[in-house]
Amino acid sequence: MHKNPVLERQRAAESDLVFVLVHGRTQNPKDMEAIADRLALDHVRFLFPAADGNSWYPDKFMAPVENNQPHLGAALEHYETIVSGLLADGVPQERIILGGFSQGACLTCQFIAEHPRRYGAAAIFTGGLIGPKGTVWPLHQQLEGMPAFLSTSEVDPWVPPERTRETHEWMLQSGARPQLKIFTDREHTVLDEEIAAVRKMVRALG
Repeated sequence: MHKNPVLERQRAAESDLVFVLVHGRTQNPKDMEAIADRLALDHVRFLFPAADGNSWYPDKFMAPVENNQPHLGAALEHYETIVSGLLADGVPQERIILGGFSQGACLTCQFIAEHPRRYGAAAIFTGGLIGPKGTVWPLHQQLEGMPAFLSTSEVDPWVPPERTRETHEWMLQSGARPQLKIFTDREHTVLDEEIAAVRKMVRALG
């Protein structure tokens, strides 16, 4: 389960920044390649994980966690295999950027919560932590200083703004440095404004 090959693109001959970009439900790595093209980060190496059947878990991300098992656990394990592989290859954790869109963004948030490290940055395009209303996530001071960008819309049909705000607050309390953008009226997509914010955040890493 979720052991598909990871699509990879090296955008420069020498790159020490690695960006893991995770697709949403019904999407595939090619959709994240399109996001990478828009980011235009020539000094970054991209990795695009692929979910079995184009979905990381079957139910909504705010459903009872057991509704999404064992798929969610397998997806998180696959994510950790990718990240631990990078670390084993000598990539410092602070040079690893984690991100995704929609279901991929939610999976990324949950991965950070369950595998806290001082990552280089997090790009959460329309997402939030996984779990039903009332879930409390432990704080992790390992995230101290980590920049992050989080977004959604007040009318998003899949990711309620309340959960993205909760995730932003959780990151703040864990010592990270998150930016939050809640659009008044935006379709379930990634706007140029979001791309620009993440591009600036990544370029600031040097």
